[in-house]
Amino acid sequence: MSTPPPLAGGTAGPDALRPLLDVVLDALRSGAVARGGPFPPGGPETLGTAVRETVTPVIPAEGRGAEEALRTLVEAVAHGAADPADPRCAAHLHAPPLALAVAADLAASALNPSLDSWDQAPAASALEAETARALAAEVYPDAARPDALVTTGGTEGNQLALLLARERHGAALTVVCGTHTHHSVRRAAWLLGLPEPVTVPAPAGTTDLAALDATLARLRGGPVLVTATAGTTDTGRIDPLPAIAGLCERYGAELHVDAAYGGTLLFSPRHRDLLRGIDRARSTVLDLHKMGWQPVAAGLLAVPDSALLAPLAHTADYLNADDDTEAGLPDLLGRSLRTTRRPDILKIAVTLRALGRGGLAELADRTLTAAHDLADLVEKTPALELHARPVLSTVLFRPRGAADATVARVRRSLLHDGSAVLGRARADGRLWLKATLLNPHTAPGDLETLIALVEGSSAR
Repeated sequence: MSTPPPLAGGTAGPDALRPLLDVVLDALRSGAVARGGPFPPGGPETLGTAVRETVTPVIPAEGRGAEEALRTLVEAVAHGAADPADPRCAAHLHAPPLALAVAADLAASALNPSLDSWDQAPAASALEAETARALAAEVYPDAARPDALVTTGGTEGNQLALLLARERHGAALTVVCGTHTHHSVRRAAWLLGLPEPVTVPAPAGTTDLAALDATLARLRGGPVLVTATAGTTDTGRIDPLPAIAGLCERYGAELHVDAAYGGTLLFSPRHRDLLRGIDRARSTVLDLHKMGWQPVAAGLLAVPDSALLAPLAHTADYLNADDDTEAGLPDLLGRSLRTTRRPDILKIAVTLRALGRGGLAELADRTLTAAHDLADLVEKTPALELHARPVLSTVLFRPRGAADATVARVRRSLLHDGSAVLGRARADGRLWLKATLLNPHTAPGDLETLIALVEGSSAR
């Protein structure tokens, strides 16, 4: 019988990984060089054909070996990637991960602990508990027992927030949100069997306070959860959190804040005031794979009191038997709706320790400064129109006087050329190009190039 392939863990694991990492790193570099920009040119059909030709047969009769498989497929994926490390890749809340966070994620994959029982992840579960509490304390600095659950992102965080509210109040819970609220809130209500959320207008990209006041007055007497947003997907706007919290308190409603985009500003003395009032929420979503520069996934749901998480308690005898729990073994099943779960906290903890509060603040500040620099360039370019000054790192702009169809064509043309990746957003009844700047290495010259590409494409 042949010897099985080597494993990544144990004392021999690092020696087995080392030569494979060289192959992967070389393939990543070769793929990026061959791509030559932020996006593979040619469109879906061209890329799909290239991938099909590379991987066929997907399951060969005889294996090609570790080095060939790694080199071929990693290079193909790198060549065909939308690379957020390129400053011209600025369409989505898709951050370029820090090298140190990726290195930590490698360690997590090699050790492969699963955070569904303590005996599978003794140190990782302790690290998660400490780090999650520390991050929750950033949101709720005056709370006695703040805590946070690690999630796959804002969608899971919003689902958990609505689930916890439903368990507190029952199926009669009414969710109130703005028309600008992330789609995951409506989906969560559907998944949980709650009524369709009551929506209020957001005419300027934020919740209309008069409309919210009238809605809460009408719903007074029943359980209500209001969802506010600190960093909308389309425009990066932040709801007036203190005013919304005040209305919730007046009418006896609870507040949930989706700060998946803007939550990192908690570390920035310069910008933290944008999140004033967030500590008055019953729950808050954070996503550190957005403006936290982590590999996906790195989300959290923070609460001011760990007792609010009690409804998630669940028992499976093979994972958290009562006698084990009574004997002092930590019970992890109540920390997530998932069973098997990666130690995503490791890369987060490494980043926090490496950069500290000041380092994270500098990254956030640099990112927001780049957005203002781009807005300045748009305002100075006669052929372009700026939607509004940015709040976070999202900038909406469009060719002046262009029809929506032209705006859409410009975006697709840049994608087809592989020269730039911009998003699209509808605001004020018109279609806009959306630049979401999350790369802290973006320089003024990169922004000037982006503007020139848009101008050139719109003139075709």
